[in-house]
Amino acid sequence: MRARRDPVRSEGSPRRAGPGAKLALLLLLATAAAPQARAEPAAVPLPPERPQDLKSAAPAPAAAPAPAPETPLPPERPPELNPEPKPAAPEPAPAAEAPVPAPAPPPAPPPLPPARPPELSGEAALALKVAAPDDGACRVRLKRLGASFEALPRIENGQCGAASPVKLTALEGVALPQSATLVCGAAEALVRWATEVQAAAESELGAPLKAIAIGTSYECRGQNHDRDAKLSEHAYANGIDVMSFSVEGRTAIPVTAAAAGTPEARFLAAARSRACGFFRTVLGPGSDAAHANHLHLDERERSSGHRLCQ
Repeated sequence: MRARRDPVRSEGSPRRAGPGAKLALLLLLATAAAPQARAEPAAVPLPPERPQDLKSAAPAPAAAPAPAPETPLPPERPPELNPEPKPAAPEPAPAAEAPVPAPAPPPAPPPLPPARPPELSGEAALALKVAAPDDGACRVRLKRLGASFEALPRIENGQCGAASPVKLTALEGVALPQSATLVCGAAEALVRWATEVQAAAESELGAPLKAIAIGTSYECRGQNHDRDAKLSEHAYANGIDVMSFSVEGRTAIPVTAAAAGTPEARFLAAARSRACGFFRTVLGPGSDAAHANHLHLDERERSSGHRLCQ
């Protein structure tokens, strides 16, 4: 029988391995890797035993220290050197309770004012406020000032009137061509003012005052001749209008605005300003149109003693 030959392989062609060869190869590889994975690390060798001659003996326990001798106590202090004990301080006595003060009595009410005198009570007190001035003493003063006058009876004319008027006819050394009917207080103010006007005439005009022209004294009318206005002080014989002055050697000087800087202007200004010291109201040229040509002088009383001097 003829032997089976393997086909001749040409050079360069690979030889195929069979299934058995592949399995054997895999087992070989697994066997080689197992010892390497399971190998444990080698144990560290112990050092050789120490020789007996080099072993040190165990240290002996330290001996306990001997007890120190006891310190002797000092001798007792002689009794004569011991200080005598101080006596115990007495306990303070309990403080006595302070007495509770009695409540203060209520303050006494202020004393009542003294009783008002009967003459100052009721109607008597009101009568004192509206009582007429002492005209008897006023008339005595008019005579001493050199005024010529006569007493007039009481004037009663509705709301107008005067209790004790006088008719003034002349002043000392100064004529009143038109007599003036005034209450005594206004008449006295006119007489005293006239003495100042006489001095102003001598200093500014170099001549004595001879006469004073009067426009209106008592007249029952309203202010500025207005029938619907409040009653004028003329209605009570308490006001007077001065129209002009007569000086010796000169014509009458009217109460109008004189040329500035002239002796007449200085005289009129002095007469007007000095009237404010005697009358409570002084009006004239420049005050308003109703007083452009005369001086209005009156004794009207105002609150707090106020004066109107324009």
